[in-house]
Amino acid sequence: MACSNNESWCQGLDCLASRSAAWYEQGARFAKWRTVVSIPNGPFELAVKEAAWGLARYAAISQDNGLVPIVEPEILPDGDHGIHMTFEVAKKVWAEVFFYLAQNNVMFEGILFKPSMVTPGAECKDKATPEQVASYTLSLLAPRIPPAVPGIMFLSGGQSEVEVTLNLNAMNQAPNPWHVSFSYARALQNTCLKTWGGRPENVKAAQDTLLVRAKANSLAQLGKYTDEGESEEAKQGMFVKGYVYKALLNQIHRRRQ
Repeated sequence: MACSNNESWCQGLDCLASRSAAWYEQGARFAKWRTVVSIPNGPFELAVKEAAWGLARYAAISQDNGLVPIVEPEILPDGDHGIHMTFEVAKKVWAEVFFYLAQNNVMFEGILFKPSMVTPGAECKDKATPEQVASYTLSLLAPRIPPAVPGIMFLSGGQSEVEVTLNLNAMNQAPNPWHVSFSYARALQNTCLKTWGGRPENVKAAQDTLLVRAKANSLAQLGKYTDEGESEEAKQGMFVKGYVYKALLNQIHRRRQ
């Protein structure tokens, strides 16, 4: 973003309506738009507003063309800040997102919200327990997210497979007005990809590994998960400073070679 401290903004609204209509005709029923906010880079007020406005316009265009928008404002885990700093930034970002969703006449009943959990920065020395993450995250969800929103689908944000599942489980120890669940990439795929390694003979083992992770999080969204019997691999953190999805694609490509 020009005139900012290396902050990001998303392109793609131009012609999104016609593209969304075409995707609907091809069978799509959901769409996802991810935008990021960096705590070490600011975040400048302009970057927060740009992120929120882009998500809101995308959501309105998606609904207008029959798609359910998954709204994903990610607070990047980069930095050594404590959990309270993440809380304060997320509070501002989420408020802006839902303000602009309302301004754009987005039907809350027809979206899914995909935020990051409220955690300390990945390089913070003071780690948070699952109970602390759940407390901070739920106390932020309660005043910011309308109960009309049917589902909160958390991203994993570089946490280990076990860590993020424990955090989700802690959030579901009591009833919530929304369905509090998961929409992970790395926290479902990491051990699975390593098990597979691009080799045909490992496909069955990799599939079994993926089923273990899916089952663990299925239990966590019911508040019934325990980490008993989890592998050391699943407990390894996956934070990569400055992570972009391209890095994951390159990793898969290298393993196929």
